[in-house]
Amino acid sequence: MAGAHNCIHTHANFADLCLGQWTKRATITAFAFADIFERSKTKSRCHKFGQLRDTVSLVPKLSIFILFASLGLSPKLVAQTSGSSRPIALRAARLLDGKSDIPLPNAVVLIDGERIVAIGSGLAVPPGTEVLDLGDETLLPGLIDAHTHLLLELSGENAGAQYDDMLQVVATESTAQRALLGAKLGREDLEAGITTVRDVGNSGVNGDVALRDAIDRGWIPGPRIVASTRALAAPGGQFGRLTPEAQKLVEQEYVTINGPDSARQAVRQALYDGANCIKVIVNGNPADVTLDELRAIVEEAHSAKAKVAAHATSDRTTRIAAEAGVDSIEHAYTVSDDVLRMMAQKHIFLIPTDGTIETYMATDFGNRQPTAEERARALANAKLFFAGNQDRLRRALAMGVPIASGSDTYLTIGGKNRGEASLLVLEAYAAEGMKPLEIIRAATSHAAELLGLQNNLGTLEKGKLADIIAVPGDPLKDVTVLEHARLVMKGGVIVKNQK
Repeated sequence: MAGAHNCIHTHANFADLCLGQWTKRATITAFAFADIFERSKTKSRCHKFGQLRDTVSLVPKLSIFILFASLGLSPKLVAQTSGSSRPIALRAARLLDGKSDIPLPNAVVLIDGERIVAIGSGLAVPPGTEVLDLGDETLLPGLIDAHTHLLLELSGENAGAQYDDMLQVVATESTAQRALLGAKLGREDLEAGITTVRDVGNSGVNGDVALRDAIDRGWIPGPRIVASTRALAAPGGQFGRLTPEAQKLVEQEYVTINGPDSARQAVRQALYDGANCIKVIVNGNPADVTLDELRAIVEEAHSAKAKVAAHATSDRTTRIAAEAGVDSIEHAYTVSDDVLRMMAQKHIFLIPTDGTIETYMATDFGNRQPTAEERARALANAKLFFAGNQDRLRRALAMGVPIASGSDTYLTIGGKNRGEASLLVLEAYAAEGMKPLEIIRAATSHAAELLGLQNNLGTLEKGKLADIIAVPGDPLKDVTVLEHARLVMKGGVIVKNQK
């Protein structure tokens, strides 16, 4: 793992001057990286990437420029993300705006710049407008994944060893690998129709902030990112027991808190480092984050208008999270009815990071052929886990708990890239009993509300950002068509068009 750079230049003009002097060399290096990366078929993982700021270390700034330019300057990518100088009209058989129960037939959406200027059925198209007639397709808001790990990819060959594998990533993967991987996976999400993500940790020291900033600056294509920086956790994070010498690795993925004052300071540092939200690992080993600590985190984050996502998988930790008043509880594999009622009363979102039985089987073995005994045991476990998730989700829906979609994808699935694998969570929701319209809202308007982006994203309305996808057929009849976006637009720019 690459350590932090020691040479700090706080003078922005000096950094910008040096950056300009290196631009030509960086561009040449970038194309070399792009060629190698495009031809590589090997699996890669991700690791620490330094914070991206105008006034911090010059060397990381140059490194980020070179690495992201390797993707962003590729002629292939430039072509895919080129926008039109003219207004655009999208025509399709129907439109689901993310809030209405009824599709809009013969839909027309007018886009000027990055925003929607009009929506209607059979709307007249002004002269000089570029028209894209999509035929029997459905227009929807760009999808939102509220639980991603874009800078982490572990092998799906043996899911039982994932924590050991994650520790190995932290100990051995380079900054360049994590940066390039995050850019690659972000592009795959975007091209799958996921135009916004909330990235909730496991990205090294502020790697998600660097990736977010690179995308925002137009260096590379990718989804809008709500970044959390390192997750806050009790000693050990999610690594379990380590030797004293190895415990230093924990701080590369997690910020250890010990008491309410420590928790408050960790929130302040995360916000200073560029976090848009705060992620907390409430489950610990051997100790959990306490209620007093989590209350301090929530109070400090909310005072800065930042939201708090709580990883909680047990009855005890989901109760701590709900009582503390977090904004979302991730996973909640074991949760009681009274906690679900508390979540409904406090409008705490549940993020069900669920899979189908087939998905669980795929991430157990990947491309490896299991023995008959291994397969039988894995199938039994998958059915049991799926049934538990299904029961939890049905109870949550019945009690009025708000649901937002989150994939938690970080294990590889054979034959699918990150974007394609991330959308399988929508199939899981359908298998567990959610209706198509509930699933669509969980991945659009509800997720936008959770992320605090509802004024600009999550629904198709006049004045909102033109993050739009088009899928074949009618997702109200078959929600799996959401996995096959033929057109993807982000901020009025067409990223993908297979029509």
